Amino acid sequence: LRAREGRQARRPQAEEARQVSRSDAIKTLVVGAGDAGTLAVKRMIADDPDMPGDPVAFADDDPAKLNTSVEGVEILGTCDDIPRLCEELDIAQIVMAVPSANLAVRDRVYGICMSTGRRVLTLPAEIKNIPSEHVGRITLREVDAADLLSRDEVELDEVLVGSYITGKCILVTGGGGSIGSELVRQLLPAKPAKIVLFDIYENTTYELFHELSRPAKAAGIMLAVEIGSITNPPAIEGAFDRHRPDVVFHAAAHKHVPLMESCPREAVENNVLGTLAVARLAHERRCSHFIFISTDKAVNPTSVMGATKRVGEMLVQRYAADSDTVFAAVRFGNVLDSHGSVIPLFRRQMREGGPVTVTHRDVTRYFMTIPEAARLVITAGALAKGGEIFILDMGEPVRIYDLAENLIRLSGLVPGRDMQIVVTGLRPGEKLFEELTMEGEDAAPTANGAITVSTAPPPTPAIVEAAITRLRESLSGPSKGVKRALAEVVRTYKPDYKS
Repeated sequence: LRAREGRQARRPQAEEARQVSRSDAIKTLVVGAGDAGTLAVKRMIADDPDMPGDPVAFADDDPAKLNTSVEGVEILGTCDDIPRLCEELDIAQIVMAVPSANLAVRDRVYGICMSTGRRVLTLPAEIKNIPSEHVGRITLREVDAADLLSRDEVELDEVLVGSYITGKCILVTGGGGSIGSELVRQLLPAKPAKIVLFDIYENTTYELFHELSRPAKAAGIMLAVEIGSITNPPAIEGAFDRHRPDVVFHAAAHKHVPLMESCPREAVENNVLGTLAVARLAHERRCSHFIFISTDKAVNPTSVMGATKRVGEMLVQRYAADSDTVFAAVRFGNVLDSHGSVIPLFRRQMREGGPVTVTHRDVTRYFMTIPEAARLVITAGALAKGGEIFILDMGEPVRIYDLAENLIRLSGLVPGRDMQIVVTGLRPGEKLFEELTMEGEDAAPTANGAITVSTAPPPTPAIVEAAITRLRESLSGPSKGVKRALAEVVRTYKPDYKS
């Protein structure tokens, strides 16, 4: 109340009249009285439709700011006082305005905010890199899993990656997908001469091309698009002929575990034979690097998708044995907010009124953000000498049930009362938990603390070639035969023949 009275006393009569018309605005507590918080309050007071709310008070951990005011809004406590302030001031929503906070601060403050039962919103993280006088339109958004789970930001070493990216032509297969598109964004600062987006799905590729055309042009980078399938030899060969890439990031893949259980032939065609086609061209055309995007599901796989990605790793090591091209694979876990991932599913279910579905109360997964994954993939390419399987530091595994509960709380709802969580059972091919290394495989450190490398001996070229022959032969038979062939090739794969 003191904050509102002080603010109103500082405003002219016209402003007071306007404030009366906003009496139904959402009472808002702003966390962080720095530049971002100041900007948020200014725009709320100005009735910016992208920044709805009546800023009642600030909370800030800087003791020097306590009981001072910003734009007439008082700083009435620290983050530890958030629950008390919410009760005393009848707060309806909390706005996080600390985009530069490190992981420890974010974890602590989000935990406090979730305990209040209020809806929690945040400013976009990008605002921290934009001078306040240049900030255009910004919109409050819901706090998502990336805010809860992301780690301290990994910076791309532009000098290191420039050694194989700057001035070169880069081909990104699956360039319109979640990982491929972020690879393209992260490659721009390293100033390649050209980036070629190769993808079968034209819609996301079209959107990415138009998103990046202007910044690419400003940086002197040519951006090209090739629509086609990696399983169609004329399409991928034509892309190599027209652009003569120096470096290939191979992100194209079928990745959805349950779908590939019922479509194993397509998984082998795309994830194995498509990878073989691109790798062979990279070898024959003497590309400097071929970097394969793998997954933790390739480790002791229980799914068709994981088994096919394991064969992809084997292919990379086979070519590395006798190629002038540097072949390497990068293995990591789930990527937050990628197409079809669990977070967008939870959000959609919550918008529809629930229930939120979880396959098992104890299922865990490793997560990282899309930008972090892309930066580390590019960095791994700079570290590669040939034949490595790099393993990205995924942090601690996350219990999916806990993640669902936290997302519900951040929306101002109570799990089990306002929004139900239903356990549906593990789907075909799914594990209860994922692994990053196979049995008998250690992970040795690299020059980058967030990247390790597998020490497992590679398969011989003869073994890999026999595996490809066996998989090709299986494609003319039933789905069970394809799974059986995968099990023969990947010894740790135990297929579910019922799915």
